[in-house]
Amino acid sequence: MPRTTLSTVIAIFLLTACTDRQPGSGFESTASRSLRPAEPQLAEVYDRSCRSCHTVAGTGAPLTGDAAAWAPRLEKGMNILVDNVINGLGSMPPGGLCRDCDADQYEQLIAFMAAAP
Repeated sequence: MPRTTLSTVIAIFLLTACTDRQPGSGFESTASRSLRPAEPQLAEVYDRSCRSCHTVAGTGAPLTGDAAAWAPRLEKGMNILVDNVINGLGSMPPGGLCRDCDADQYEQLIAFMAAAP
């Protein structure tokens, strides 16, 4: 492939990969970035532990406020979701970047992120 064609293909790939839209849901990460828990302590934990992945389309994490993306996860039950956070799942590290959270905080954070704005 000629160098200019390869450069063009790479540029197109990068432009399509950098989208603000969560694939298939119609929910945009710009909407997600504006959401924050009302309770100050929970908001602080969310900002340092959840926001970096759950407000960026393309990370594989369901966006905060995208109820459609969260619905199939919620169907598994809150206990399974909390276990997934504690043990890590896919790209999410164990603890979900929160080393000092307890199961109750994880549940509150999941409930917040899964709720539609």
